[in-house]
Amino acid sequence: MSKVEDFLSPEEEAKVVEAIRQAELNTSGEIRVHLEAHASIDVFERAVEVFDYLHMNNTKQSNGVLIYVAIEDRELVIMGDKGINDIVGPMFWESTKNTIIDHFKKGDMTQGLVDGVIKAGEQLKKHFPYKKGDVNELPDDISVG
Repeated sequence: MSKVEDFLSPEEEAKVVEAIRQAELNTSGEIRVHLEAHASIDVFERAVEVFDYLHMNNTKQSNGVLIYVAIEDRELVIMGDKGINDIVGPMFWESTKNTIIDHFKKGDMTQGLVDGVIKAGEQLKKHFPYKKGDVNELPDDISVG
């Protein structure tokens, strides 16, 4: 098994997916988690590629958030689309990243991702609250590269 497959058990993955679903119940925003072993290029540039590959820049209100983890590189990027970035600014993503890293350092990958998703969801809810007729524009599952 690779480190990507070992990173979360099926039960742990289900907890993260459920956190995404719960966070998205209150917002029109979209949250994705992407895991891969290595970033073959600069980690931020790779997160931009993944953001595009997952069509996260195609949401109606430009309010997608990606949590990208390069497991073996021990790198993490949180990236928001223009709609959310224009409102919260880069320091918000740094504080969310620090929340996740604090759990990762303790070996609790699942809680780190869950807390990061919840924190991102709270900001999305504040600025992009759910409105009648909002649809889930992107899958809630964890993508793996």
